[in-house]
Amino acid sequence: MKVNVDFGKCEANALCMGILPEVFEVNDDDELELLMEDVPEELRGRLEEAVRSCPMTAISIEG
Repeated sequence: MKVNVDFGKCEANALCMGILPEVFEVNDDDELELLMEDVPEELRGRLEEAVRSCPMTAISIEG
């Protein structure tokens, strides 16, 4: 499955990184970086949690 981030909406509050650091990271410039776009199925539950936890609704899943 593919993860998408609307960087125009993202405030890099790091809630997603706390849930799924394998996929999301806030860099030294306080900007969110996507470490992988194609996320393995075994991470689906945590990815869905990260989507729900995003206060800006900036994260979505394809597939």
